[in-house]
Order: sequence, then C-alpha cells, then structure tokens
Amino acid sequence: QVRLVESGGGLVQTGGSLMLSCAASGDIFDIYATAWYRQAPGKQREFVATITRGNTDSYTDSVKGRFTISRDNAQSMVYLQMNSLKPEDTAVYYCNAKTKNRDYWGQGTQVTVSS
Repeated sequence: QVRLVESGGGLVQTGGSLMLSCAASGDIFDIYATAWYRQAPGKQREFVATITRGNTDSYTDSVKGRFTISRDNAQSMVYLQMNSLKPEDTAVYYCNAKTKNRDYWGQGTQVTVSS
C-alpha cells in the first residue's frame, strides 16, 4: 500500500508561481513512476507531468517550459514547480504513484489562478 498526501495549493494571480508537494509513505520502493494530474470543474482529469525512478520526466504540451517535476533521492517526495501560471491552470491537482500492481492517488490540492 502507498499513501500520498499533497500540499502547496492555493490562490495566486496570473503570472505567479506555486510549488506543490506530494509526500509518499508505505511501500514506496514499489513505485516506478510518480505523476501529477489535474481536474478542472466540468472536465476530465488530465495528465500534467511524470517522473520515473530514473529521473526521466515528461510533460503535457500546455505546461512545457512553465512546470517542472522533481523528486528527492529517497523517492518519498515529489514536487511540481509551477511558474507563469494562467487562469486555465486552475484545477484540483492530484499526485499519482504507479506500481506494478496498481496506481495510487492522493486526495488532491486546489490551485486557483485569478486573472
């Protein structure tokens, strides 16, 4: 079992920055990749960024050059640095951990970008 707890969301103006954190506990050595997803009101949950155990990262096109995903060496923390935020980035952001058997999800953290 893996438990994920997100933090760092909040209200920010257009062009501002936020850093989200995801703390993982439990069977963290089973995790081979961690990702951030987001869900805006009335929309489906969408992929934002992912980072593998080997530190290979990838991003959805809309956040490339603005967001950076990173993790600590022990893999217990994953971060999402979000710069140049736009109103369309407003969503609940979820941390996701992938293991061989299943995915795990956090409870989400709200990010609101005001125009």
